[in-house]
Amino acid sequence: MVTGAGSGIGRALTQALTRDGAHVAASDIDPAGLAETQAACPPGQVTPYRVDVADRDAVLGFADEVREQHGPASLVFNNAGVDLFAGVADMSWKDFDWLMEINVGGVVNGTKAFLPQLIEAGTTGRPARLINLSSAFGLIAVPYQGAYSMSKFAVRGLTEALRQEMIMERRPVTVHCVHPGVVRTNFGANMRTADNEDPEMATKMFDRAALTSATKAARLILRGAERNRARILIGADGRVMAAMPRLLGAGYAGLLARAGRLTDSR
Repeated sequence: MVTGAGSGIGRALTQALTRDGAHVAASDIDPAGLAETQAACPPGQVTPYRVDVADRDAVLGFADEVREQHGPASLVFNNAGVDLFAGVADMSWKDFDWLMEINVGGVVNGTKAFLPQLIEAGTTGRPARLINLSSAFGLIAVPYQGAYSMSKFAVRGLTEALRQEMIMERRPVTVHCVHPGVVRTNFGANMRTADNEDPEMATKMFDRAALTSATKAARLILRGAERNRARILIGADGRVMAAMPRLLGAGYAGLLARAGRLTDSR
């Protein structure tokens, strides 16, 4: 099962999985994007579902439908997410709630809804893996990404705790947290901004920073899960951001703030 399968990393994951012979329950809120993903995969390998991951009842119903139609899911990718380019003082409550409901609520909903299926699949001897998409911004916080960083730190906390619980309880499920740097997708074009920010400028900043293709990101995610990596880093920028708090401690934040002063063109 892949959420956010209508574009970007979700589409690339769906393509990679189906090429390897898997049948994918692909979900997204955008039916047109889902149709494009289905068309880009081998015939008969994708079942599309229009699901809003922020709607708990919808996700629970989706999980039941997948179980009924295909049996218990053995690979679950909670990938769907959104971004908000805004300073903490300037972001609206509405935009903050929107982001949290998708980025945090969506991952919690998908994890809780599909975990029983993963445990069931694992008891039959199949590899059972839960892969939650955090971000490199779930390892460090950066200016004007406060809400996004908060949501991705939350995903990391949930996922790392659950991995420990599965080990302690001897459950047949491995749990993995993915931390991509900036990946070349339409993610930047779909981000929201504060009223005092320029959406076009924010999108251009995102696009300039995007170093890794979605196809490569999907390949690294699958390889990391197969190797049972607890933390899967994507891209050179993802590795650099992961190293910053380890090498600099809390001092990384001051370094980023000073660098931001020099480069801020808003």
